[in-house]
Formats: sequence, structure tokens, C-alpha cells
Amino acid sequence: MRIGEIAALVGVTPRAVRHYHHLGLLPEPVRRANGYREYSIRDAVLLARIRRLTELGLGLDEVRDVLVDDEGRELVEVLEELDTDLGRQEAVIRERRARLAELLGEARAGRLTAEGPVSAELADVFAGLGEVPESPMAAKDREVLALLDTVAPDEERAKLMSAMRTMTEDPEAVARAHDVYARLDALADADPADPRVAEAGQALADLLPDEVVARLDGPGLPQGRFTETFFGEFSPAQTAAVHHALVLVQERAR
Repeated sequence: MRIGEIAALVGVTPRAVRHYHHLGLLPEPVRRANGYREYSIRDAVLLARIRRLTELGLGLDEVRDVLVDDEGRELVEVLEELDTDLGRQEAVIRERRARLAELLGEARAGRLTAEGPVSAELADVFAGLGEVPESPMAAKDREVLALLDTVAPDEERAKLMSAMRTMTEDPEAVARAHDVYARLDALADADPADPRVAEAGQALADLLPDEVVARLDGPGLPQGRFTETFFGEFSPAQTAAVHHALVLVQERAR
């Protein structure tokens, strides 16, 4: 058989056959006097086995390990590992589909936020904070929380969201949060020396519960360029107010 014939017989492409030759998975067959490869039935059986193994999800390095063991002992071990891996993938897919079902429900009910999809925990936080119409600072705050919801390590994210949810369960704290947003919005065009900067910083520091303060420098939370980008969204006066708040909460933590 020529390369095109064995490829068609087994259901692969000639390019795949050449690739298997290159990797050493499929030995080069004898060549005719005219230089063309001449494949045998044994070659077809081996090629079919390679195809079956790759269809099971084995990588080509794993296929090579299987083929080395003529008695198939390595095959059993690799297939057991593959079965375990597929089980993990199934669990992840089930979890994602469950979350997708929640998101679909929220979207159909008109409750999906502009920052979504977000975790159920952050969705509860957003619901607790409520809408703050025409507040650029509130919108930025929601965006940052949505980012942390995605990139923070699971343990840190869970602690942060739990602390934020506790804060939003207090109606007075929510009202103070809206007041802080308004104070910071009012500093958009202000001078950093404006006395309202210190007032806004104090209000922000007073708003943040100790649990949230403890998370501000938590391990794994974005630092460096993230912080630069975060403050780059603020005006000079807003940046000064937030810095003042951070100084106050750090002093409070000592």
C-alpha cells in the first residue's frame, strides 16, 4: 500500500502518517525501487492503534509509552490515568454548567449585571450595595471587585467577598458607601489640597470593616502594575483621598 492508501484505510491523513514517522511512533516501511514507501498490513494495524489511542485523549508521548510495551501493561496504567483525568474534567464541566444555569436564570430575569458574569457571592454583594445612579466611582468600584472576583486566589476571594457581604447586610453601611461614592465623585476636578480630600479619606476609612482592611494586602491579591492601573483611573484629588484612607486603616490595624 502507498501512503495515501494506508491513510485512507485507517482514516487519517497522509500528513499525520508522516508526522508519526517523524516522531518515531510508526516505523518507516521498506521502499520500492522507485523510492515510494510500501506499507504492510502490520503497518496498518499499528497505525490504527495509534489512531485509537489518540482518540481516547492520549498525547503522542503517552502513545509512544504504550507502544513500547508490547504486552499492554503500560496501556492499562495510562488508560486508568486518563479515566481519572476525564473524571476531573467532568466535575469541572458540571460545575461550570451549574454556574451557567444560574447566569441564564439571572439574565432571563433581567438581573445580570453589566460586569457579569460574576460569582454568586459577588452578585449578592452587588445586590446589597444597590444601584448608585450617575456615580463614576461606584462603577469603578464594581469593576475592581469584578476583577478581584476573577483573579484573586479562591481562599482570598472567599474571605474578601464574605467581608464585603457582611458590610452590605448593614443598611447604615450601605448608606455610608453611597455617601463615600458621592464624596469621591465630587473630587473629580478638585485640587489635591482641597480639605474635602481628607474628609473623603476619613469617610472611606471609617466605612471599611476590619475584615476588608485585612484583605487589602492579602497574599495573592494583585499588586504592582494593578495598583498603578487602579490609581490611574482616579483624578489627583481622588487618588490623594484613597491614599489617605489607606494610611488611616493601616494605622488602625497597628
